Order: sequence, then C-alpha cells, then structure tokens
Amino acid sequence: MDFRQLRYFVAVAEELSFSAAARRLHVSQPPLSMQVKSLEDELGATLLHRTKRRVELTEAGTLFLEQARRALQHLERAGDVVRQAVQGEAGEIRIAFTASVPMFEAFPRIVQAFRSRHPGARADLLHMSTGQQLQALAHRSIDVGFLRPSILFCPPPDIRVLTLWSDRLMAALPAGHRLARGDGPLPMSALSGESFILFPRGLGCGLFEHVGVLASRAGFALQIGQEAREGATIVGLVAAGMGVSVLPETYAKTGIPGVAYRPLDTPDASSQILLAHRAGDETPLLARFFEAAAASR
Repeated sequence: MDFRQLRYFVAVAEELSFSAAARRLHVSQPPLSMQVKSLEDELGATLLHRTKRRVELTEAGTLFLEQARRALQHLERAGDVVRQAVQGEAGEIRIAFTASVPMFEAFPRIVQAFRSRHPGARADLLHMSTGQQLQALAHRSIDVGFLRPSILFCPPPDIRVLTLWSDRLMAALPAGHRLARGDGPLPMSALSGESFILFPRGLGCGLFEHVGVLASRAGFALQIGQEAREGATIVGLVAAGMGVSVLPETYAKTGIPGVAYRPLDTPDASSQILLAHRAGDETPLLARFFEAAAASR
C-alpha cells in the first residue's frame, strides 16, 4: 500500500466514477483501475462494487475511506512540517542560559519575538551554568547557549560565539559595611580579607572564575565563606551580613533591601554575555534565532 494507491482510491470513492476520478487526478483510467484493484488484493477485501452503470462503496470500502483520508492528511501534514523545517519555520531549538541572562530586558524580547514569528517552532529553555552549557553543546544536548564566561575564556575551535551584551561587575556589600558608605568606584584590592559569597566553583561558573582572576590581579586570594547556586540567594545572604560578593550590575535591579552596590575600579570588571553554538550547525531554524538575537545588540 502506498501514497498513490490511497489517493487513487479516495478519488474514486468520492467521485463514485473511475472516469471522473481519472480526470480529477489527470491520469488515464486503466492504470487508475489497476492501482485500486492492487490495493484491494493487498487488503484482501472488495472496497468498490463496479457495474457498467455505477460504482458503489462496500461496507469495507466505507470504513477504509475514512482511514485513507486520515492517512493522506497525516502525510500532507508531515510534508508541511518538513517544508517548514527547511525554511526555518518549524522544528525544535534547545536554548540554555545562565542565571543572570533573563534579567536583561532583551532576553525575553528575543524569545517572545522568535516564538511569535515562528509559531510552528518549539523553543525549550534550560537554566545552566557556563561550564555546563559548553559541555551540553559538545554533547549535542542543547543547540544554543547564553554564556557569561570569565575574562580568560577562549572558545574551543568547534564553538562559535557572538557577543551580545556586557555589564559591569559590582561589589555587593551589606548596607552597614564600612565600604558601603562610598558612592564611587571601589578598588578590588579593598575587598582583600573579606569573606566572599559566590556561585559554586564546581558548577563551571564563569563568574566565579572571573572574580578569582580579579582578586589574583589585585594581589589576594579569595576567601570563600559561603556558596549559593542562585544569585538572589547570594544577594539575600549579603543583606544578612554573611559576607560580600561580586555580581553583575543586573542584580542591583532585584531591589532586595540591605545591600549596597559599588562598581569595581578596574577595566577588566566588564562582563560579557555571549551567544554560542556548534560550528557547522547552520540549520535554518538556528539561523532565524541568531537573527533575532543579533538584532538585540
């Protein structure tokens, strides 16, 4: 049983005439009759009663007609999906992002614009650290990632990156801290000897590495007093006086009381958000997403 046999049978069943069905399909009548007879032989059932004057559906033919129509509709839908995928209008794209990325106003706009312009496409969003995203890209478990790497980051040869946005790293201090009273830039060296609250090193967090580099360049080693997996948790612990932290300025917008933010007085405190994907992955759907992301820069 094939697609052509189903089309031929449905046409005859709807027209109840082999000659009318042949005209509708733009084929000659003999091969049309042969294909319908071949279909009946394969099914082991008579689908049509034929006389010189008329064609009628048998009970089996009536039942089969409903299923044949559904099968043809499914095949047509499958063809539409393939055509949409080729044009970048359908398919699935798996998108990972670090914790601070949704705080950028452009991020939800990118996702919303992509989904509204391509309703046939599915976007799966996953929260991952920078290190986890790089591993997931290598293992092909995600398609694109929003990374916040350290300043020492050099992308592997099989990863392509696009710089989207940047923001500054800020010292996050308890409101009553001695350094919280100033309003100008703060030297990183002023945080020497402080107990830091940071994201865990084991998560492959680019921010942890970045802060470690800043401390090393300022002449001291980080003293980790507490680790937390969520940025909001870090801010809350700082507010509770458990220590200090260094966070992107996007976290200053959270509005959690009891925390003072001061910019760091060093040019290497600029942090970047990169969009990454595997080299050679140039699917139409991925290209459409990159177009939407690039427009946000």
